Amino acid sequence: MKKQFVESLTAGSRVEDTFVLAEKRLAQKKDGANYLTLQLADRTGSLSAVAWDNVEKLGSVAAAGDFVRISGSVGEYRGALQIIVKEMTAEDPSSVAAADFLPATGQDVDQMFDRLVRMFQTMETPPLRDLLTAFFADADFVERFKKAPAAKMMHHAYIGGLLEHCLSMALLADRIARHYGGVDRDRLLAGVVLHDVGKVREFDYQHRIDYSDEGRLVGHIAIGLEMLDEKIRLVDGFPEEERRLLKHMIVSHHGAMEYGSPEPPKTVEAVLLHYIDEIDSKVNGIREFIAAQGAEDAWTPYHRVLGRHFYRGSGGQ
Repeated sequence: MKKQFVESLTAGSRVEDTFVLAEKRLAQKKDGANYLTLQLADRTGSLSAVAWDNVEKLGSVAAAGDFVRISGSVGEYRGALQIIVKEMTAEDPSSVAAADFLPATGQDVDQMFDRLVRMFQTMETPPLRDLLTAFFADADFVERFKKAPAAKMMHHAYIGGLLEHCLSMALLADRIARHYGGVDRDRLLAGVVLHDVGKVREFDYQHRIDYSDEGRLVGHIAIGLEMLDEKIRLVDGFPEEERRLLKHMIVSHHGAMEYGSPEPPKTVEAVLLHYIDEIDSKVNGIREFIAAQGAEDAWTPYHRVLGRHFYRGSGGQ
């Protein structure tokens, strides 16, 4: 049973436990000698590590994504914790508890999924309702959809994160569609499920959260378009105009080319989808960042991606 987790490690402590080898890289010192840089992870986070000795032996023990038993100590490097690895051996996956190594949503996955399905059963546009029924009738898709993360790092980066993200977005979309006139509620709700549907294949989330080969080579937008066409072929007489509009929502949901969208949003529903996605992902990411910093100070450390500190109040709350 795993006893030492990343979040509890402190400088000067000994390490003797199992981790996921998230990354492994052979590097060279100035004198030409080799050393290994590693990223070790469990459900509480990840930590950099380095091996200075027996580099060739340790480097052949395991590949990225494998479980490894680490013996070493925790030091500090440039103000951050770092594990100094003395020994590393491969660990049999059947001997470890997967729940120790993958962060997961705190929500009930089945309840979230049932709530999402109930929302889409209220859709009044038969082709869109039938399309989503085709997705939800696919047992393999449903299993992946319930487990997939929504991202590797920035937001909902845990098992069940994609489902949690989509449900939250659907609840927002339902309210916004009722607030503004002229919004096609059914199309917006369909876009919520479909915009990130390719992430069920973009990520590898068996032992760690990382990109799959298909994810790195193709990306979730292109994968999502392929999955959409596969399911549309199961719906007799699906309108071509609706197909184009749904594809547009998938390709434009990042908002701009510099953020990964081939086209900017060009319909009201696509614009709303983009901003609902932004709201939910940013709020979740910020809340996760704040929670990870503890509650001692009024201000968080600097968030490098968003370029600011966040204020928690005078009590650090």
